[in-house]
Amino acid sequence: GEEHYNCISALHKSMRGSDENASLYWLARMLEGGEDPLYVARRLVRFASEDIGLADPLALTQAVAAYQGCHFIGMPECEVILAQCVVYFARAPKSIEVYKAYSNVKECLRMHTGPLPPVPLHLRNAPTRLMKNLGYGKGYKYNPMYKEPVEQDYLPEELKGTDFFKGWKT
Repeated sequence: GEEHYNCISALHKSMRGSDENASLYWLARMLEGGEDPLYVARRLVRFASEDIGLADPLALTQAVAAYQGCHFIGMPECEVILAQCVVYFARAPKSIEVYKAYSNVKECLRMHTGPLPPVPLHLRNAPTRLMKNLGYGKGYKYNPMYKEPVEQDYLPEELKGTDFFKGWKT
């Protein structure tokens, strides 16, 4: 019932708050109560990107490995895998930078009126002669061929100057 959602919320918030003891408690309460370990593991995959993100990019690898481990061996053996992952997450530094930036991109798309801006010609693939003649790919700078970063726009003209990490309008 509702306790299912209350417990996963408590686990999530305990890890977010870096409380490893409470995190283990809520995990054990769920598992000992019969919760599907794969449900918990799926939530840990989400947590890895939503709450830890770029502060520790290996967190996602830990979560996916925990999910796979749970899938391979099941309960009760997988409880220690989930416990390790939960403690790792509680101790990990946290960053919601990517989560917020992606939310800003979604808001930008939702708020846009009319047709979405076209992909700039220089970013389009040109697999045919006609496309090349229409200017697809013209002027594109292939970054690996340069020693220094190249000056090149990657967003549509209407979004030039937008920084989704600072908000969606500049």
